Amino acid sequence: MHGFYNKLLSIDAGGQSFEVSELSDELLSRTLGGRGLAVHLLLENNPPGVDPFDPENRLIIAGGPLSGTPVWGGCRHGIFSKSPQTGLFAESYSGGSAAEPISGAGYDAVMINGVSDQPVWIEISPEGVEFHDASGLWGTGTYETEDAIKGWIKDNRPQAKRAAALVIGPAGETQVTFAVIENEYWRSAGRTGVGAVMGRKRIKGIAFWGNEKRELADPELVKGFVKEQAAIGKEDAGVKAYNSMGTPMMVDVMSHVGSFPARYWHQGTVEHVEEINAGALHERCEVTPHACKKCFIACGRLSTVKEGRHAGLKIEGPEYETIYAFGGLCEVDSIEEIAYLNDICDRLGMDTITAGNLVALAIEAVKQGKAEYDIDYGQVDQIAALLDEIAQRMGLGDILAQGIKQASLDLDMADEAIHVKGLEPAGYDPRILKGMGLAYGTSPRGACHMRATFYKPELAGMVESDQIEGKAAIFVEWEDRITFFDTLILCRFYRDLYQWEQLQQIIKGVTGLDLGIEQMQQLAKEVLDNVRRFNLREGLTKDDDRLPKRFTSEVLPETGGIISETEMEIMLDEYYRARGWDEEGRLPQD
Repeated sequence: MHGFYNKLLSIDAGGQSFEVSELSDELLSRTLGGRGLAVHLLLENNPPGVDPFDPENRLIIAGGPLSGTPVWGGCRHGIFSKSPQTGLFAESYSGGSAAEPISGAGYDAVMINGVSDQPVWIEISPEGVEFHDASGLWGTGTYETEDAIKGWIKDNRPQAKRAAALVIGPAGETQVTFAVIENEYWRSAGRTGVGAVMGRKRIKGIAFWGNEKRELADPELVKGFVKEQAAIGKEDAGVKAYNSMGTPMMVDVMSHVGSFPARYWHQGTVEHVEEINAGALHERCEVTPHACKKCFIACGRLSTVKEGRHAGLKIEGPEYETIYAFGGLCEVDSIEEIAYLNDICDRLGMDTITAGNLVALAIEAVKQGKAEYDIDYGQVDQIAALLDEIAQRMGLGDILAQGIKQASLDLDMADEAIHVKGLEPAGYDPRILKGMGLAYGTSPRGACHMRATFYKPELAGMVESDQIEGKAAIFVEWEDRITFFDTLILCRFYRDLYQWEQLQQIIKGVTGLDLGIEQMQQLAKEVLDNVRRFNLREGLTKDDDRLPKRFTSEVLPETGGIISETEMEIMLDEYYRARGWDEEGRLPQD
């Protein structure tokens, strides 16, 4: 079938061996790569109930049929496993330009099992796999590691016109449960702890290079589509907003509706909003819009701090989620200091959303006398020190490195910990945006804003934010389309530009499949069912789809916002029925 290589690369890290096997057209036509293919491979190859740090837990790197094509928003890759953070389905996506060399290596997916007896980095190309000693890189930060691996490829592989390096930092090496896998310094497969799985396998980095090309079914159709979308994008208000202000613009948006999480979820706004919003970023840093390859939105912010103790610090960001995690939950009142904490997390290789949530939880624990540590809200240097201790697994940091489920138990904070399935929410308080309560509850990877991006229709007034009955049906429509995005793999910020009709054109032009909208929705449903099937196999119950007590029992002081247990149950019940599951959220055939 067009758009695929029909190849799976399986690597045994322990035996330092590999094999290439065929992926059938039939399988690819019903999974389409990305999330769909990955969950199929996990169901087929992961032993049921396997510990996330067991050698037999697979780590899967997959692109979609759009990788390496001209389609806007298609330069992304996904990483999948069983999460050490949640014990359930792990999926995380990253942009930049890495997807093109990953695709150029000539495989639809790479599946890694086993544990190396020494640190290695792995080189993947159309010629196969080579293992390299990484003992000298063990302990180094992500930036240095990526530079070293790419430098080696440049010096030793002249045939490699371009290369990508996916790397972990010290947090991945010590198996911090929310460690990330990074590329191009600031791009991260950031959630669910896939970096910890890679670290457990003692893999410091994975390099890809090659000049393989996916064969398009209808190159002229794709060319015309790309040209048309570029013209539409130039006039699109959403594109212009992201291009001019990036995701930090959401600080003002969420603060305006009282849904900007603050002081570890006790508040919905902060007084220092003008010091941490998009305006502050653009005023106090040199900012250049930055795009992933094959993207005209350019939501990224290449930011260099102008003045102060961090003058000259350069990062891509900080993104909205990092600003909310440190500027809201931890009450850091300076965009420069948030950029500094962002840089620390990137170098250590840990997720900023979880890191900020855990630091705020620790601050609460200290205030309640349940932990001893010199830290309080807004204390940047103490926060920075704690981040380093998390990566080193020292003292309180060692407790937090376990992830919020176990850490909150150890700190006697389980009733106050804010998470679903072991993953902390993003910066959208469901006591205001109630559809996000359903999104957090039902997301298979834990509390997540990206699996359906349902904050968008609520903020835009497409559906009332406090509507309860009937909301699940609207949510399912969004979730199906975004799930289809994840099989391809497409950037979320093209969600307004790529409706089902546009997705039809993409699929037909790239793969040759002529799918109706109902067929596409059914494919998405089957992928979601498979993910649910995987989670149920790993012990998921309906209780795991419920929200933390704070959201259902404590009102936001600024607005009185709350989402009751009854409201959540109504939405959950409607959601299960819409998905064709039973009242406990189980698939009928299971």
